[in-house]
Amino acid sequence: MAKRGPYEKGEAKRSEILHAALEIFAAEGYRGTSLRKVAAKCSLSLPGLMHYFDSKEDLLTQVLRMRDETARVRQAERADPHGYREIIREGAKTPGLVELFVSMAAAASDPAHPAHAHFAERYPVVRERVADFVREGVAEGRISSAIPPERLAVLLVAVADGIQLQWLIDRSTDMEQPIEDLLSILDPHPASEGA
Repeated sequence: MAKRGPYEKGEAKRSEILHAALEIFAAEGYRGTSLRKVAAKCSLSLPGLMHYFDSKEDLLTQVLRMRDETARVRQAERADPHGYREIIREGAKTPGLVELFVSMAAAASDPAHPAHAHFAERYPVVRERVADFVREGVAEGRISSAIPPERLAVLLVAVADGIQLQWLIDRSTDMEQPIEDLLSILDPHPASEGA
């Protein structure tokens, strides 16, 4: 049975706020965007906006959850086993979301921070997905390594997160290349051999 009444309206408004925040942060940046702008886009006052979230950090954490879910859906729709490339390219087009991710990841080291639970849940899931990608690559002969898939996953995630931080400091940094380089080290059959 569909939810009705104030709860349904509240959830719809909360979703509207999250979509607006995601769009604004992606276009204008994390540091350059005030929550007042998000509130105005949703026809709310700042206190009205904050009625739907426990704190500013909670709202930002929920924006990251939405970003991750959107990326997960898009990645699942791609048949290419290297679908992560498009996710990285999208990151380069939305520096505000990369900045939000890096800032919140650092803040989440504090167990009391609202983003702590998100990142504590997120990393095991991401590592397992990457480990599955590595296992599939090993089974297909695309990846060769004595390092177990679970440890390679930790390494690949560390490179992906680290390159985002470097890119925020120097936008000429190629976010995709370090991951490609790492995968090429693991590839027993480089593309040039077949040419």
